[in-house]
Amino acid sequence: MPHTGGVTDAADWVALAWARLQPDGALSVDATVLAAAGLALLTLLVPAAWRWTRIAVTVVHELGHAVVGMMAGRRFTGLVLRPDMSGHTVTVGRTRGFGLAASTWAGYPAPALVGAGVARLALEGWAPPLLAAGAVLTLLGLSRARSLYTGVVLLVLAAGLGVLWWWGTAQVQGAALLGVGLFLLGGAWRHLLAVAARPGWDSDPGILARLTHLPRVVWVVSHAVAIAAASWWLVDGLPL
Repeated sequence: MPHTGGVTDAADWVALAWARLQPDGALSVDATVLAAAGLALLTLLVPAAWRWTRIAVTVVHELGHAVVGMMAGRRFTGLVLRPDMSGHTVTVGRTRGFGLAASTWAGYPAPALVGAGVARLALEGWAPPLLAAGAVLTLLGLSRARSLYTGVVLLVLAAGLGVLWWWGTAQVQGAALLGVGLFLLGGAWRHLLAVAARPGWDSDPGILARLTHLPRVVWVVSHAVAIAAASWWLVDGLPL
């Protein structure tokens, strides 16, 4: 029986995709890695660059609310990103209690925890599966997008991750994810410092204060402790 080209082609694509999901060896520190780290630092420090890229930190912040909310038994129903680089997440459940407090608390530490984890895994050669997983998760987030701008941002992020996964070399993939991890970690500190300077009642610390009757400063400090722990864990794993 003659075999069809379609089946063979599909099997080839599956085999190729599977091969590109496999972890590579530990990332070697070279000019590409140093350039990625330097670019992450410049993006954090140059106001114009930060203004246009901090939406990535906002995405992880909002998805942190969503993931922890679902883990605590809430339903994730909406994600909104705005051109001013802010956003909000909608989860449905009890209007008080642990689930809502945990979901609210998770936003500010999320970019630091994700950034530190991504950077360390990239150093250990796990960039290919991380990129593929990131692209898939970002695409899944489209089902909860509640504005055109949100959809466009998620599509652009998913496309960038997908292109890097499919066409990037192992060294470029690892260097890029290391840079992304450092950017998210630094961005977490920048976001926290901004809210610490003006902890309004509509901010996460303000909402937590209303939910728990603990002062806003307690929640700002708890976020700082979590971000500091993520920073220490990443630095401890760097090949210095």
